[in-house]
Amino acid sequence: MSFTDVDSRHMLRALELAERGRGFVEPNPMVGCVIVRDGTVVGEGFHARFGGPHAEVAALEAAGANVRGSTLYVTLEPCCHQGKTPPCTKAVIAAGIRRVIVAMQDPFAEVSGKGLAELKDAGIDVEVGLHEDLARRLNAPYVKLLSTGKPWVIAKWAMTLDGKIATRSGYSKWISGSAAREVVQQLRSRVDAILIGRRTAEMDDPLLTARPEKGTPARIAKRVIVSSQARMSPGSQLIKTAKETPVLLACGPESDKNDIRRLTARGVEVHRFSATTRYERTLDLLERLGSLKMTNILVEGGSQLFGTLLDARQIDEVHVFIAPKLFGGEKAPSPIGGAGIGDVSAALQLENTKIQTLGEDVYIHGYLQNQRPELVTNSLLPRLAADR
Repeated sequence: MSFTDVDSRHMLRALELAERGRGFVEPNPMVGCVIVRDGTVVGEGFHARFGGPHAEVAALEAAGANVRGSTLYVTLEPCCHQGKTPPCTKAVIAAGIRRVIVAMQDPFAEVSGKGLAELKDAGIDVEVGLHEDLARRLNAPYVKLLSTGKPWVIAKWAMTLDGKIATRSGYSKWISGSAAREVVQQLRSRVDAILIGRRTAEMDDPLLTARPEKGTPARIAKRVIVSSQARMSPGSQLIKTAKETPVLLACGPESDKNDIRRLTARGVEVHRFSATTRYERTLDLLERLGSLKMTNILVEGGSQLFGTLLDARQIDEVHVFIAPKLFGGEKAPSPIGGAGIGDVSAALQLENTKIQTLGEDVYIHGYLQNQRPELVTNSLLPRLAADR
């Protein structure tokens, strides 16, 4: 199977269109579509919002009635089942499309391979795999949720040049500058939850709400506090605003029922996990968030929480802001605690790394590739099927 430079250009455009759905379509995948007839682009579309028209339908509507004999480029296998919208395969077949080029097969069980087979059975020339690597990177959170039942974990921290995320007294406002904080607001605006540990909540007293720029997605992220003993000051901003913006507190079996009752009365959603170790409770929490169809979560500290997630190999994406400052101090925390890596050769390496300057800060963004042999064993897939 060979693709031309023209094919490549149109698929790259479809991927560019798909990106526009980020923060709006989750837990659905981001999908883009381009329709070309006689060498001319006649229609473009992308999945713009959860529950709205899929990319293929949007592109067909933009192209109008005269698309018979066209080539359709789409970043993900067209769906063939009835969800919140009708099957895209039916629309593609009815339009008389001659050729369909797909970047990647949909891993969703209700679709996987079935959409391609339906198109082929209708006499359409179907080719798969053009820029598949880029398509998989685009929808890596969607793939992780389907394959593991856990959300995509984005770790964000700001640190000094000597690798400290707070002073020896525990204070961290503000390590990075205003330009870095604007990027954080953009991240918050497209995730389903923002996680922090109890000590970070106490020391920083954050609000953890997004203040995105106009025209960017503004999802209402659930604010999640990890506190083994379910102890939070009633005067904290998170607790005081729990009835306006959702707060979930994850605690362990050692938590006091009276503390839980007080938090619940303030509007906090408390999840008490029975596992006795922090490691097991963290995995249980991720599974719980995945069962709530959360696709992307942002972790903002602290060191203990980052360490547990890294030890569990559950950090997928990293955003780090390095300020030209020095804190020093043996008691000043570094970003990641936990057991850590014992040998340099076993270090986890960032991929697709981008480095740029934001004001006086250095901004590093990259991805971690982790081995995840576990498969979904709960009822998550049927629930997702009802929403697609």
